[in-house]
Amino acid sequence: MDELSLYILTSNCAQNLIDVDLVAAHFFDVLPSSTPAPELIVLSLQELAPIAYSFLGGSYLLPYFNAFIKAVKQATAKQWNESYVNLVKDHIGMTGLMVFARSDIANRISWIDTAHVGVGLQEMGNKGAVGARLGYVVEGRQSQEVDLTFVAAHLAPMENGLAQRNLDWQSIVERLVFSHGQTLPREVEGDNRSSDESTSLLNEHAHSSSHHAQGSLYNLSARNSYLFLAGDLNYRTSDTSPRKEDILRFPKRNADPSSPSHYSHLLKEDQLMREMRAGRAFHGLSEAPIDFPPTYKFSDAAQQAARQALENGDEDTEWKWSTHRWPSWCDRILYLDNTAASSDTSEAAARRTIKPVVYNALPLFPHSDHRPVALAVSVPLRPTAASVEADHMVGDANGTSKPEVLDPFAIDPTWRSRRDAARRKEIVVGVLAYLGLTWEGNGMVLASVVGLLGAWVVLRSIWGV
Repeated sequence: MDELSLYILTSNCAQNLIDVDLVAAHFFDVLPSSTPAPELIVLSLQELAPIAYSFLGGSYLLPYFNAFIKAVKQATAKQWNESYVNLVKDHIGMTGLMVFARSDIANRISWIDTAHVGVGLQEMGNKGAVGARLGYVVEGRQSQEVDLTFVAAHLAPMENGLAQRNLDWQSIVERLVFSHGQTLPREVEGDNRSSDESTSLLNEHAHSSSHHAQGSLYNLSARNSYLFLAGDLNYRTSDTSPRKEDILRFPKRNADPSSPSHYSHLLKEDQLMREMRAGRAFHGLSEAPIDFPPTYKFSDAAQQAARQALENGDEDTEWKWSTHRWPSWCDRILYLDNTAASSDTSEAAARRTIKPVVYNALPLFPHSDHRPVALAVSVPLRPTAASVEADHMVGDANGTSKPEVLDPFAIDPTWRSRRDAARRKEIVVGVLAYLGLTWEGNGMVLASVVGLLGAWVVLRSIWGV
């Protein structure tokens, strides 16, 4: 096997449990029917659950993670009759990351490192990023590993939040630091593990010494190293909220490309593309061409109509946008290819680079005002002799050679203490939110009040007050 196929999906869940059957039925809608089963499936999940459950974590999040495990199991069984193993199930506050491996290759994952950073209020995880870095042992070459880094992110909202989003990106680079994970036995028992078991299945291949040190987001030292970042990055198509007259410019379904109502005209205003071109954010990362309409923000009416449209196999004839937000491509998947010397234009060099196969939006689901976005991509597993000579060179989009992408910001030496401090705040906020915003917590408060009143009545009668 010379290439590894990935299916990466980002979805803002709006703090709702998904309809497993509905999501499973449309999970791979963007793929051609002839597409083979990917080796890895990666999910970036924002607003995975309400803030109380997200900040408390643990068993409170299991129903939300398990819903996606079931959806992936149903979708892959239907599409290819394949089974997958859940390797990673992690989160930072309200943002989750899941990685699944096809059961026949799961034991090729030799190690997994994880990282977390909050960029929300007081550095808590209402916004933030969670990452997993995997070592994949190439079949037939036990000494050769491919490093795969996956990051799920959720950045600051609002049209006027551009500067904060760029600062969020800086914080991610500075404080998303990967720490050494476990190395476990090689044997993999299919996908029969319970959801409470370890989130990684690792083989006996040694975790190389380079991975014992702290690793930054850009610490992609191996020739075969790849970074994928997916999430609700929240970059908009305007720096200000829409005015009433702007609604006429919102994209319309079936508009002619020459019409101002075609989404391609709004795409020219995309903040993310502008910031990447200017070198102010996501330094060195690339994105496949966007050929789909905005993924946010759909109206309540659109969400209500989504279920019927999906169940009937019909597509709504009208895009129903929320009128107080500019339709925008908030949901994105970016990647960094650290393998190729782009001065080499040979066929061998082309085989060494990431190849996007599909980049598209899934249908709107009734649980969210975002459309999920998926990227199907293949990455090369075997470096050529030319790539060995080009260890420290990568290429840009114009085919000219340039130095290997370096960290745009240095690691914050206080990253661990800052995360620990933010985690303590999350627990406090989580408990308060649980007591005040959930029916279980309300019940506990009510029971406590009733108990205290009852005790007061009893004591009053005893004391004769």
